[in-house]
Amino acid sequence: MKKIKSEKIDSLIHLFLELFEKKCLKKAVFSRPDATDEIKSVITPKKIAGNDILQLEIFSKDNKAYHINIKNDFYKECEQIFYSHSQINIISTLGDCQFMRSKGGRETIIGDSKIRDKLTGNSIDSLDYQSNNKEKKYILSGGEDFLKKLGISDENGRIHDKMQAKFRQINKFLEHIKSIEKYLPSDNLNIYDLCCGKSYLSFAVYHYFKYIKGISISMRCVDLKADVIEYCEGVAKRLGFDGMEFTCADINAYKMDAPVHLVISLHACDIATDIVLNKASENGARVILSTPCCHHELNHTINCDSLEFVTKHSMLRQKLCDALTDSLRLLKLEGEGYEVSALELIDPEDTPKNIILKAIKRDNINFEKIKKSREEYLLVRKFLLGEK
Repeated sequence: MKKIKSEKIDSLIHLFLELFEKKCLKKAVFSRPDATDEIKSVITPKKIAGNDILQLEIFSKDNKAYHINIKNDFYKECEQIFYSHSQINIISTLGDCQFMRSKGGRETIIGDSKIRDKLTGNSIDSLDYQSNNKEKKYILSGGEDFLKKLGISDENGRIHDKMQAKFRQINKFLEHIKSIEKYLPSDNLNIYDLCCGKSYLSFAVYHYFKYIKGISISMRCVDLKADVIEYCEGVAKRLGFDGMEFTCADINAYKMDAPVHLVISLHACDIATDIVLNKASENGARVILSTPCCHHELNHTINCDSLEFVTKHSMLRQKLCDALTDSLRLLKLEGEGYEVSALELIDPEDTPKNIILKAIKRDNINFEKIKKSREEYLLVRKFLLGEK
């Protein structure tokens, strides 16, 4: 709701919009919000479908970001935002200015007069909003049928606001897929998604290999939830993705057909990730890409006096166990003949569960290195669990 009319804020809005109109605006950062669930907001100029717009990004306290495109009635929309924040920083090619409102209601603007003087001058350093705000080139555009069927985008190919993070996550995962293509056969791929859930990644990976790369692919997706498997089967059937097979099963008991070229898994909870990795390595998977979820097991079982200075603090204990768990997983895979790495899946602002474990089966087996990794794994395990 708008506050009592303020000449300073109205003047600042007019300056902001003039900078936008003359293509001198870089961004505006809004902090100290009235809304208790918000951290800050940022407005940046964008060019979409040939039109200059303002894009509002709201960062909330639940670690999520929401995007709103302002295309019409700029003053009215900006008025709401400007009046609901006690600190505003405007950054432009002509200089920066800052608005501040004290707790007592005293308002101050710094730097606006210099910008106004430059706006009336003959030489203005303007921006091309399209080139200045280059949108990231994603592998997927948003218009793909499977994204529409999964509710990620609408019929026009526009990504739903609440699915923006999921869309970025899928594209980032496909970038990792692209990086390991050289380790896979050029045709007749066998890929497994274990603990597939709603199979966002399964559909994306299938689409990538089948329709972008033109490769014949067999995609097997396994999960314990019967309703989820039934839903995914229906989506695959409507899409005509004949190479996808969905099975409701415990992955411990599930039998994988050889050869296994690629195993993927997104956010398998706690030890389910370990089961996925074990299953993949036991079946000789050529490549494994797994993103862990929660890490409870070691947090409950760690028994190490040497690390008590960390483990006595619950928050630090959890962070330590997260890192140790994933490190042990990679060490175990090293002992099974894999080249391993831990990479970032997506921006931590989208989700804190942003680590992807990558394992590639070595062509030339170094038995000495494998032996060393296995011995190290057992020693570290004993050290952490207090085993004799």
